[in-house]
Amino acid sequence: MKAVGYQDTSERAVEGCLQDIDIAKPSPGAKDLLVAIQAISVNPIDTKIRRRAAADAGQYKILGWDAVGVVEAVGAEVNRFKPGDRVFYAGDAARPGVNAEYNLVDERIVGKAPLQLSNAEAAAMPLTSVTAWEILFDRLQINVGKSASQQRLLIIGGAGGVGSIMTQLARKLTGIEVIATASRESTQAWVKKMGAHHVIDHSKPLSEELSELGIEAVDYVASLTHTHEHVSEIQKVLKPQGKLALIDDPDVFDIKIFKDKSISIHWELMYTRIKYNTPDMAAQGQILSEVAYLLDEGVLQTTQTEHFGTINAKNLTLAHRAIETNKTLGKIVLEGF
Repeated sequence: MKAVGYQDTSERAVEGCLQDIDIAKPSPGAKDLLVAIQAISVNPIDTKIRRRAAADAGQYKILGWDAVGVVEAVGAEVNRFKPGDRVFYAGDAARPGVNAEYNLVDERIVGKAPLQLSNAEAAAMPLTSVTAWEILFDRLQINVGKSASQQRLLIIGGAGGVGSIMTQLARKLTGIEVIATASRESTQAWVKKMGAHHVIDHSKPLSEELSELGIEAVDYVASLTHTHEHVSEIQKVLKPQGKLALIDDPDVFDIKIFKDKSISIHWELMYTRIKYNTPDMAAQGQILSEVAYLLDEGVLQTTQTEHFGTINAKNLTLAHRAIETNKTLGKIVLEGF
């Protein structure tokens, strides 16, 4: 089968860092689906792994953990899906990725793809939707429904993939007041389109930006990027006993400054359930099923913003390069081979 992989790490997405290769088509294990890939999207984790993790000697590492495809075969213990089902999922970072014609995935972390979205539109959704859902409802424990109507959530990095769907989920499924950050005119307009009640500029002190809105403090902060640049301001704007969730990897993070307010800190990695085979691992499949329903009902909308063409090394390199600018809006997708 066709695939895109690499052998050596590369600090930047330069020509040749990814290669078109031919490899053996895999066979499903007991709980696996063998999926014929139709469309994928690209995430920051793809570029992080490419920079940090070389392939084993003589092998290729295949990236990509966001896909829509059709089930071709199933393992002996699979009971939720059958050949012909159209599915979407974010995969397992410990296994070969979806930048290939076929991919294996555990059925417990898969959902049926939304019927009303194209393959490209649906491929934009899985990883960011699971991440945003887990932050809002598992980590920060915000209540679904209008009971959170007196509370405020600040999303730092609202125009990226996770921020785009988190804003929608928070606005549509809770009564919380959503404040998202964006620093450019285009990203601010996008964040408003996603449903933010207010948009502030994260290139300026967050406390001052909130003060201009008449807001002294927030109950929750979801810091999705450049957390190290905002730590002191996050501490300043969070209410006593507030909650902070983050997904990035700041080189320096002084947790002691949060003690005075008894702030709880929550790190989110959507691969935790998969990596440790937790008893609630199937929750990710359930989240995707719920997201598919909400997309089909028009409650949520796709966060796809750019289509980079067919799935090959050249186009994926361009997608990696765009991700590395830290200025992408929504999600980049690729489709077909």
